[in-house]
Amino acid sequence: MTRRGRTDRGAGSGPRILRPGARAGRAAVAALLVLGLAACGGPSDTGASATRASGAPAALGGPALSFPPEHGTPPRRSNAEMQADFMALVFRMESGRTLPVLTRFEGPVTVRMTGEVPPFAGRDLDRLLARLRDEAGIDITRTDRPGASITVEFVPRAALRALAPTAACFVAPGVSSWRDYRAARRGGATDWTTLSVRTRAAVFIPGDTGPQEARDCLHEELAQGLGPLNDLYELPDSVFNDDNINGVLTGFDMLILRAIYAPELHSGMGPEAVAARLPALFARLNPAGGSGPTAWRPETPRAFIAALDGAISPRASAVERRGAALRATTIADRAGWADARAGFAWFLRGRLDFGSRPEPAIRALTRADAIYAASPLTAGAHRAHVAMHLAAFALTQGQAEAADRLASSAMPAAAESRNAALLASLMMVRAEALRLEGRADEAQAQRREAIAWARYGLGSEAEIRRRLDDIGALSPLGRGTAP
Repeated sequence: MTRRGRTDRGAGSGPRILRPGARAGRAAVAALLVLGLAACGGPSDTGASATRASGAPAALGGPALSFPPEHGTPPRRSNAEMQADFMALVFRMESGRTLPVLTRFEGPVTVRMTGEVPPFAGRDLDRLLARLRDEAGIDITRTDRPGASITVEFVPRAALRALAPTAACFVAPGVSSWRDYRAARRGGATDWTTLSVRTRAAVFIPGDTGPQEARDCLHEELAQGLGPLNDLYELPDSVFNDDNINGVLTGFDMLILRAIYAPELHSGMGPEAVAARLPALFARLNPAGGSGPTAWRPETPRAFIAALDGAISPRASAVERRGAALRATTIADRAGWADARAGFAWFLRGRLDFGSRPEPAIRALTRADAIYAASPLTAGAHRAHVAMHLAAFALTQGQAEAADRLASSAMPAAAESRNAALLASLMMVRAEALRLEGRADEAQAQRREAIAWARYGLGSEAEIRRRLDDIGALSPLGRGTAP
């Protein structure tokens, strides 16, 4: 399994923005494109930026801010839907290959961290394991001894990219180290479909990643090492979704894991045997789901998955990404979808159009927001992606009040979704809007808070400065075009 580059996450009210005015200028368009690519990728390699365009201090002092421990909320869907999603997650892989039997760890599970562990990773792992014990009922503990069930190894980014160019991080079965993995993969020993029970697995994360990226990798890859091996675009309330909206395990995810490790099931059971036990199992684990409404979602076709993959591919050109996003929205429209899959397709289409086609971009983002708002399973985090991009665009147009309002409205849900990278970016946009309005002291205070959150969300000082400068370049003040 692999986790793609991360997304800035958050939420807000429905976007309302004035029509595009004069052209924003090359620096602003370039910064918008950088922000757009960062929404579905890792740290950006942007080259030169508008130096000190944001009015950032020469030294970025102060401690990092981070969130208190999270706890998932119960899933808002029927048990019939939960059972269908369980089968799709457990017996299929992202590639479309089927798995012949259910596999899990039988007995207590131990987790060990090795390599150059980044700041906060140890604390975040302890919090995650506590949640897995409390919410998923898994007997899982941390150890410093070799021979752990799951080893989390932080490896050099260049080494990871050499073997998995598009992965931010990934998990592999049957190995306990990067050295083991490199040797075993050549002989096919890391094939999930050959397992009958899980005994060992290893999660690989770049050692120079930021704290939030490391946390998100821990959540998804450790969870997939324990259980589900699929990602589904039709699951808006789950980390098992390549849209990467959710960074920490949700209530839905914890219920899926609790079901996998329930005593009614065991490794080696085939899909028919598992399906026969799921109705009683979910009735026991999730009694509130027995009376919930059932909204059946058609399976996502491979053509749609391929189109979205192309739209977020770091290897594709801008023209290729826009074409892929267009194909995705066309498929969603023809299928009559009105769920988060369609919302994400329209979000990508709008984001990718910003640099050259602002009017269609705003229409696409407005449509994405409307879809997200109407979907019962989406949270504020989905709409915040729209709000962030519209706030950034409002800033390019000198619409300080609109940028301030859009960014401010998204901040509470960015915090609720534990997305410090998005929260910091929203604060940076708001700081530039305040500066444009002549509210210098408020802008500076907002910028200082943004930097503190960015220390957790983005990591390095160099990355924080890049984000400050990219957002600063959006403003007419940063471009030297303010009236």
